[in-house]
Amino acid sequence: MVGIKGTGMCALAELLTSSGVKVTGSDRAEKFYTDEILTSLGIPYFESFDPAHIPGGTDLVIYSAAYDPSANPELAAAAKRGIPMLKYTDALGAYSADYDSSGIAGVHGKTTTTAITGLLLKSLEIPARVLAGSSVGGFGSRSTLFMGDKYFVAETCEYRKHFLSFHPRRIILTSVESDHQDFFPDYESIRDAFLEYLRLLPDGGVLIFCADDPGAAECADTISRERTDIQLVPYGFSAAGDFRVVSLETIRERTELVLQGFPGSFRIKVPGKHIALDAAAALALADSLLKTETGSATPWTEARLSAVRDALEAFSGSRRRSEIIGEAGGILFMDDYGHHPTAIKTTLEGLKAFYPDRRLVVSFMSHTYTRTAALLDDFAESLGAADVAVLHKIYGSAREQYDGGITGRTLFEKTSALRDSVFYADEPGEALPLMRDILKPGDLFITMGAGDNWILGKAAYEYFSRKA
Repeated sequence: MVGIKGTGMCALAELLTSSGVKVTGSDRAEKFYTDEILTSLGIPYFESFDPAHIPGGTDLVIYSAAYDPSANPELAAAAKRGIPMLKYTDALGAYSADYDSSGIAGVHGKTTTTAITGLLLKSLEIPARVLAGSSVGGFGSRSTLFMGDKYFVAETCEYRKHFLSFHPRRIILTSVESDHQDFFPDYESIRDAFLEYLRLLPDGGVLIFCADDPGAAECADTISRERTDIQLVPYGFSAAGDFRVVSLETIRERTELVLQGFPGSFRIKVPGKHIALDAAAALALADSLLKTETGSATPWTEARLSAVRDALEAFSGSRRRSEIIGEAGGILFMDDYGHHPTAIKTTLEGLKAFYPDRRLVVSFMSHTYTRTAALLDDFAESLGAADVAVLHKIYGSAREQYDGGITGRTLFEKTSALRDSVFYADEPGEALPLMRDILKPGDLFITMGAGDNWILGKAAYEYFSRKA
């Protein structure tokens, strides 16, 4: 496995190892949280790329999309030796074909929904394997969860239509809107990619979709007219049926969620309306799998309801998804991967409602020049719930070419025109002296984005820990 330290690659390595496959790998020398996982699994890997690393008798080479087969020396050698090669997403798709598989898709909420689903299925003792796009505390700080070999649930990615390799019997569709502008130039192109994915559902397949999201609802409506053989299960405030959100309240740092088809309420300790919607989606998928597993149309006993309530309240988030780093000097430090305006807005509004007495200080680093340019006004407006915002340079991507048309300062100027208390530091590390002056006891400081400004949050937390 070339690029074995990547979150998805490491998770697939664990899945393959559990199935009796002998796995080796290679990657860069840079340390990742996955190093510890690979070591604990006893999977040998090299921290460089060399054709000599490929063992004799290798049956298959799986490689991360981050590596070009024509440029990486190991991949070039494998091709020369005639060893079959599969990109990670194609390998995951082939793996999914061996199971009753469910794919979790959408521009936002994939990882959280997958993580919650895994914990619910574990509480219900459903014989499933689960793969999330980040490490999850409830998964033993890994990206995978093993309860059996009958069902497979995986986060599936829309970028470059990677999810079209997957073999789903059920799909959760959380959201569809413009994103990945380097590949999908407009909303219609990304919408059509999701429609291609939905068309992979077999006769009798299930589409669970967020009725509150215009893009997801549009896709569901299109598919309903094309495919009368697919079961549609809506969830959300505007949904009909069992997964309609009847009420949602924040009470004593808990979200209380009431669904139409279930008695009582579900409690969630991770803040945000978007998390509650992800939980509703996870419950809908758990419901579908439970009915399949038991063969009963009414499988919800009091014991099962109690189990899923406990599992949902125990959910503490996943890595870089409203992840609590710690508290020091009376300041709560968090980190979040949100890198799209909609995700940023909903996360910040959720935090504001959850912690009404805390001042909300945000460090945001935009990811990719194309996304920032296409959604510039939306990004500037998305920070509205923050009391203080600190912006940084744009975190670029190797998959795009920068044309010099937009910078981090462009977003800073656009945001400053809308509100006060906006600051700028090109490099995240340069903002530490600023954070020492800004942060006060009672604040909530969150670093947001798919870049590396998490290092600022870590440095500030360490500073205030020492100061305390």
